[in-house]
Amino acid sequence: MNINDKKLAGLKSKYNGYISGKKIDRFFDEFGIKFAAGHWCAGDFADRFAPVGYMSDDLDFKHGTVAQIERVAKAGIKGIEFHESLFIDENFKKDPGKIREAKDALKRNKITPTNMNTNLFTHPKWKLGGVTNPDKKVREDAIRICMQGIEIAREMDCSSYAIWPGSDGWDYNFEVNYGKLLDRFIDACIKVNKRAREAGLVFGIEAKLHEPREGNMVISTTPKAALVAREVNEECGGKNMGVCIDYGHEQMYGNEPADNLYTLKRFGVPIVNFHINNAKFHSNDEDRVTGTGDNWRMADFCYAAIDTGYSGWFGEDQFTYRMEPVRAMSLSREIFANIMKKALEIYARKGELEQAQSTGDAGATIDVVKRILI
Repeated sequence: MNINDKKLAGLKSKYNGYISGKKIDRFFDEFGIKFAAGHWCAGDFADRFAPVGYMSDDLDFKHGTVAQIERVAKAGIKGIEFHESLFIDENFKKDPGKIREAKDALKRNKITPTNMNTNLFTHPKWKLGGVTNPDKKVREDAIRICMQGIEIAREMDCSSYAIWPGSDGWDYNFEVNYGKLLDRFIDACIKVNKRAREAGLVFGIEAKLHEPREGNMVISTTPKAALVAREVNEECGGKNMGVCIDYGHEQMYGNEPADNLYTLKRFGVPIVNFHINNAKFHSNDEDRVTGTGDNWRMADFCYAAIDTGYSGWFGEDQFTYRMEPVRAMSLSREIFANIMKKALEIYARKGELEQAQSTGDAGATIDVVKRILI
C-alpha cells in the first residue's frame, strides 16, 4: 500500500462518510490498495443441494471464463485470480487456445491477472488426496499438474502461484499417519517452490480447518502453513514461499486474523495473498459477502495489514449462491473499502492508540476507536 502522513491527514476531507462508486476507485488508487476477485466469485454456483447450479434457471446467464472476466470487470474490480484447471483439456493437458482467449478478455476488460490457484480437489482422481495421495502414481500426477500450473501462471502473467490442498487430509481418526502425510506435503512444496522461483513467481499455500475433508485438511491453520513455508524456505534458500490468508478460514477455527499477520512478520514468512470474505464464527466456510460479520475484527485485520506493511492483493473469495454475482462482488468491494477506510483513520491515530495499548486498559483503547467504528 502507499500510505503517508499527508494522505492520512486528507482522509476525512476527501472521503468523509460512507464511500461508494467512483470514489472507491480514487480511494484505492490513492492508497495503493489492490483489490481482486477469484473467477469463481463471478458464478455459476453449485453445491450438493443444487448440483445443476443456482443460475441454471437464468437463460441469459453466460458461462465460461470469458463471461466471468466480464462480470468481474462489471463489478468495478481491477484484478482476477484463476485456477489452472480453466486452461487444460479433459486429459489434464494445457490448452493454448483457452489461454489466448482469456488473455484477450483480460486485455479488453483491463483486468490484471493476480494469482494462479491449483485445482487438485474437483476431479474424482484426487478423492484421496493430490500431493499426499497414498498412491505414488497419483502423487506424481499431482506434482505434474502443479508444474504445469506454474507454466500456465507464467503465460497468463500472474505474479503468484498457490496451492489450497482441499483433498489432502483425513475424515476419521487413525485414517492416516499424520507425520507421513505432512512429509509428503512438504516434499511436494519443496519441488513446487523451486520451480515457481525459477519462473519468477512467489508461491503460497492456503490453510483451512476442514471442508471438503470432514476431519482436517493437511494444512489446517495459518500457523501450520507458516511452519511448512519456513522449512521449505530453509531447504530452498530465500523467502519465496509464503502463505495465503483466507479471512473466512480464520473465522472457522476462531483465530484472531490480525494476530496472524504480526506472527508471520515476526517469523519472516511472507504473505503471498489475501482472500477476503466472511464466515460465521466457529462455523463452516460459508464464503459470504465481505463485512457482513464482526466488523471490529475485520477493521482490526485491515489495520494489521497496514501496520505490517502488506503490499499485495486483497482478493474476494466468495460463493454468494442466491445472489446475482456482479451485485455480490460489488457489495464486497464497497464494504471492504469502507472498512479499510476506517482502519486507515485508526492508523492515522496510531500514536494515540499505542499509548492506550501500553496502559493495558481495554477501555482506553476502545475510546480511541469507538467513534470511528460506530
